[in-house]
Amino acid sequence: MRYLDRLQPLALLVMRLALGAVFLVHGYHNLFTGLHQHVELVKQLGLPGWSGYLSSFAEFFGGLFLLAGLFTRLAAFAICVDMCVALWKVHWHNGFSVTKGGVEFPLALAALAFALIFLGGGPIAFDHIRAGTASSKTK
Repeated sequence: MRYLDRLQPLALLVMRLALGAVFLVHGYHNLFTGLHQHVELVKQLGLPGWSGYLSSFAEFFGGLFLLAGLFTRLAAFAICVDMCVALWKVHWHNGFSVTKGGVEFPLALAALAFALIFLGGGPIAFDHIRAGTASSKTK
């Protein structure tokens, strides 16, 4: 099974692209077509209104950064926190089923983001290129 280790960069790329696409689209909707509704929803959940703006920015720009593989760990952290709050305040009381708005889908997204915090974007990411140029300048 060691031959599968060579495909880990591809696995990280697929994780980043899938999570980034979901959040770019969801964040786009929140940020550009329903920002005020999202802020009102957040207020109804008992959270401060400014956190609605913060979550919309985290979703859109976090998704964008994940797609590019730029600031991957930071973007994944923001998305993971966003999903943990959503799980706690919105989905938890609906149980596990995704058809009832439960934790199934947001939990999977949070788990992907959590993994990317610790694994990073991998070698097929701008983070890797940026780190390589930084280390070559110090030599």
